[in-house]
Amino acid sequence: MLLTKPHPTPAASSTPLPKHGPNDRRVAPLNSSGSRRGGGLRVSAASVAAAQPTLASPAATAAALSRVDVLSEALPFIQRFKGKTVVVKYGGAAMKSPELQASVIRDLVLLSCVGLRPVLVHGGGPEINSWLARVGVEPQFRNGLRVTDAVTMEVVEMVLVGKVNKQLVSLISLAGATAVGLCGKDARLLTARPTPDAASLGFVGEVTRVDPTVLHPIIASGHIPVIATVAADETGQAYNINADTAAGEIAAAVGAEKLLLLTDVSGILADRDDPASLVREVDVAGVRRMVAEGKVGGGMIPKVECCVRAIAQGVRTASIIDGRVPHSLLLEILTDEGTGTMITG
Repeated sequence: MLLTKPHPTPAASSTPLPKHGPNDRRVAPLNSSGSRRGGGLRVSAASVAAAQPTLASPAATAAALSRVDVLSEALPFIQRFKGKTVVVKYGGAAMKSPELQASVIRDLVLLSCVGLRPVLVHGGGPEINSWLARVGVEPQFRNGLRVTDAVTMEVVEMVLVGKVNKQLVSLISLAGATAVGLCGKDARLLTARPTPDAASLGFVGEVTRVDPTVLHPIIASGHIPVIATVAADETGQAYNINADTAAGEIAAAVGAEKLLLLTDVSGILADRDDPASLVREVDVAGVRRMVAEGKVGGGMIPKVECCVRAIAQGVRTASIIDGRVPHSLLLEILTDEGTGTMITG
């Protein structure tokens, strides 16, 4: 509806109109005795001059057109993913820098605003290490997994569920969306069991079951679930679940279109010693061959395994991307070029 303000009518009484200074640019009602039109607006030369448009500089116009082009090019991708669920695993260096953290959160909220349904699964390695140092515990890792004794498990749960999770929920709210913070224990979202290497890894768990019932109404209502990867077994014992693994299982359970793992590396490298050898796209058979040949190792192994398992359970694609690159999330979803490595079925 177009709302318009009524034109002022000539004053009928003899009460004088308020006087304005000579530089006042407001339009003044015409006195009925001063015009043959019986009413209207007197527009001063100063008002006309003030109304002239200010021409933008060529550089500013070019920058604006560039932004419009970017939005236009993103349209097919927005249409493709509209209404689809995407699961994002967030952790690593992208959590260390406040600037990168704010960038990731804004990108997540933007995706939500244009119709995607993001689910955020997070770790908190840097924050956990900081708090372990405060209690005098040295972090240890084996094959990319954190060794978790009883003291470490207590710190992990305190930091992930009580601190990092609620901080991310608050950041999403500040960015203009709404989020619901959960952990694997809530509504039995994740059920865990000890890994086969429990003797050396301690309370590091595997996911035995995902019950996404609690997630469906949250996602359908337009909220963003934020999930900390702490779960319990059938007896209530808490376990630390690798965030990549949990994200893959959750993506499969909610029928996600895409799984994205934000990491501290550019993706899968054909040569681990050559950063320029990034593999842009590879299918499941190809990435399994790379693992068998030893081209994929260390902390990349659980990432690749969770991607392969998610795709086997119905997720269409999984991407391993560098969370240190600003807007890597948007680059991967809303452009042809993408960033990092995309694994397909």
